[in-house]
Order: sequence, then structure tokens, then C-alpha cells
Amino acid sequence: MTGSAGLGDAGAFGDEGDAGLLSPVSASPLVGALTGDRAVLAAILAVESGWAAVLEKAGLAPTGSAAVVSAAAEPGRYSVAGIARRAQGGGNPVIPLLADLRKNVQALDGTGIGAGRAVHTSLTSQDVLDTALMLMARNTVEALLGDLKRTAAALASLAEEHADTLCVGRSLTQHSLPFTFGLRAAQWFHGVAAAGRQLEGLAYPVQFGGAAGTLAAGTVLVSGSSSTPFSLADALAAQLGLAAAPAPWHTNRLVVTSLGNALAAVLDAFGKVAADVLFLSRPEVGELAEPRAAGRGVSSAMPQKQNPVLSVLVRSAALQAPQLVAQLHLAAANFNDERPDAAWHTEWPALRQLLALALGAAGHIRELAGGLQAFPDAMRRNLDLAGPLLLAEGVGAAVAPLLGAKDGLTGKEQLQAVVDQTLQAPSGEQAATYRKLLRDAVPAGVLTDLRLEELLNPASYLGEAADISRRILAAFPEYAAPPEPSLTDANGDPRG
Repeated sequence: MTGSAGLGDAGAFGDEGDAGLLSPVSASPLVGALTGDRAVLAAILAVESGWAAVLEKAGLAPTGSAAVVSAAAEPGRYSVAGIARRAQGGGNPVIPLLADLRKNVQALDGTGIGAGRAVHTSLTSQDVLDTALMLMARNTVEALLGDLKRTAAALASLAEEHADTLCVGRSLTQHSLPFTFGLRAAQWFHGVAAAGRQLEGLAYPVQFGGAAGTLAAGTVLVSGSSSTPFSLADALAAQLGLAAAPAPWHTNRLVVTSLGNALAAVLDAFGKVAADVLFLSRPEVGELAEPRAAGRGVSSAMPQKQNPVLSVLVRSAALQAPQLVAQLHLAAANFNDERPDAAWHTEWPALRQLLALALGAAGHIRELAGGLQAFPDAMRRNLDLAGPLLLAEGVGAAVAPLLGAKDGLTGKEQLQAVVDQTLQAPSGEQAATYRKLLRDAVPAGVLTDLRLEELLNPASYLGEAADISRRILAAFPEYAAPPEPSLTDANGDPRG
């Protein structure tokens, strides 16, 4: 619905905004509701409405004005497209939205109490927009953390279930040592939980400062009252559920860059999981498979394909995050004077895109982790491809000290020669070749056949894999257990 008061038409493409046609990872109703243009508009209006309530409570605005402003601040009254187009005139969306808000307040002020005096008094556009973006970020991160915690719990469950499931570790694309799928899942969990804890430690402070960050207009506003500009700012923070700020942060952008860093860390952790799943679900590897769903993973040309689309989407978000965070830091380093010229403007799309990508990816990785299929037989098959050569490090550590010098070679050099000769054999013969050459190189009096077989058993060379997994899970107990089910749905309505 579009209000009156000259709000303008919605433009040729309607009032829908960016639906995510070229960003499918974030094309969801929840992401749109929390980070879309209308979410930004609603957050700006919430700040203006909250400020009116603060002023009235402090006796600095007429009684009843907060209710009028609140009614006028109903987001459905405003055209997003019209405001966006008119924002070019002043360089930010607060200016045209404020003009429309004032007209609607005047129209709704039927008793003539002067409610307009409660609108934006002593604020500046940056106060409102920075605070609105903090409000939007807080709401988005709350939803993101719900999916992140469910992802972490699913990964913890995989780590426990597969604590003893053997697989092969890979280093620089090559087989390295025996490993466990439980440890791999635990390391995924470690990244996700650590990033989640970093995200939970953020604060979302209210912005206040006035035109140049001196609170000059606020000082005039509170003259003769018991309030101060700082007490009003703290009251606004409480009204909106944001953190109080000790001082204006117009040009000190650590709040924004810290948020960007934390979102990027989340996407880094998600990206690691997705990258591993993409490799391990290749048909020639076959150790994992994504959960299936109707219509997912299809190809436009090849009906047999089942593409790992969840991982593709998550990885696409992770690959975009570093550039967006770099933009936030670039802006922060160029916040010149007491109000910047263009640096501030470049923050908005970068921060919002980060929020959208992280929230979108969180929904996909939650589904991925919760339904991931593991195939231990394929893991063992791939582990056995390298044969006993995979245990060469362990054999060397146990046997080299037992061998004396021979033909001018130390024990370590003798065992390396065995490996070098083995690698010259055809791949299908390397397992038998290694065993024979090793047996020939090490006298039975030094190494019995039974001890040799023990050393060539992959399960005997896992180091502290099990304890590493347990220590990781124990370090993040709040993420290892499934979170309590939400009592509300994505729209905040009670679940049936």
C-alpha cells in the first residue's frame, strides 16, 4: 500500500526491490524480510518512532505525539522505490523518507497537538541511518545464529557418530595419513562454533551525535529539563533493544568493521564445510552426499545429474565475503572530517550484502549438515588406495631407530630408499612391493611379522584424533547440543 502526501510511484519495476535473481543463495523470504529494502525502511521508521517515544517520555515532546508518529511510521504507507529514487537528491534515504513521515504525521495529528515536534528533533541523517542499520543487523544476526547453532549441533553429532570411522587425510591434494571422518566433522564444528561465538560477542550500539558529532542541537533541546543528550541516547537504545554508546561514533567505524569481520568469519567456516563436501561428493570419491529434495541439483540438459547445490550456494557466499569486508575497511579508513563524503555511502550496500549472504548461507548449510549422508565403505576404499605406503611415516618413526648403518645409509635413509623403490612400481603393485621391500630391509629379529602388520594397520596411526575431537566439542558446549526449538516462526508468530 502506498500512502499519500506525494510519495511517488513505485517505478517501472514495481515496489518489489531486489528479489535475488542473480544471488540464489540469499533469495529467500526470510532474507528478504530481514535485509531487503523494506526492512531498511522499516528500521529507519522504527528509529524515528522510537525517538518520538523517548522525547515524549522525557517531557520534550507533546503528550500523545509518540502515538501519532508511531501510526505515521507504519512501513506500508511508504513507497520504497519512490524514496530510493528521491534519495539521489540528498544522498541518503532518510531525507525523503523524513519528508514523507512529517506529512503523514501532520495528516494524522487530528487534534493538533503538534506531534511533528517529536519527529527527528536534534538528530541528523547519519544518526538515524547508522542506528537503523544496527537494528537491521541485530535482527538478522539473531536469525543467523539460530541456523548456525543447529548446524553446529548437527556437525557435533556427526563427529560423535563417526569418531572411529576411518578415512584418508589429504595434504596438497594427495593422500597423507590415516584420518577419521569424526575428526573432520569436529574440525568443521570447530570453525562454525568459534565463528558463532565471535558473532555472539558483538554489540549493536545506537548512534547519536547530531550534525557534526557534538550534540549541539541536543544540548539546546534538553535546556531547562532534567535530561541530557546522553540520557536521551541511552533511552533510545533501551527503546530499540540496542546497546548504549559512550559517545558518538560517526567517524569511528570499528562497530561496522567488527560486524563485517564476524560475518566473514562465519562465511569462512561455512565455506570450508562446503568446499570439503563438494570434493568428497564427487562420484570418483563418493564419501559424502548432500540430502536430496525434489527439484534440487537438477541440470537443464543432463537428467542424470544430482549437483551438490547446497554446497555450491554456500561456497558462492563465502567467496564473495572477503571483498565486501574489504570495502568496509576501505570505507572506515577514509571517513574524513567529522562527517565523511562518500565513504559512508559505500558501507551500506556492502554491509547489507554481507548480512544477506550470511543469513542465506546459514539456512542452506543447516539443511546440508542436518541431512549429510556419509559412506564409510567408500571412505575405507579411498583410504586403501595408497595401501601400506600411507603408513610410511609411522613405520619410519618406529623402525628407523632400530636399524644400524648399512652401505653408508642411516636407518631413516634405508627406509626412504624402500619408499622410493616402491613408487617406481605400477600403482596396482605398490602395496605388495612395499611390504616385500620393507620385510627385506628390516631383519625379522628387529621387527616381527606381527609387529610389522600392526604398524601397517591404519587404525594404529591415528595419533590423538579421538581426543582432539572430544576437546573441540568440550570447548564449545553451548554449540554441541541442539538448541531449544523456537516458539515462533520466521515471522515471529507463535508456532502451532
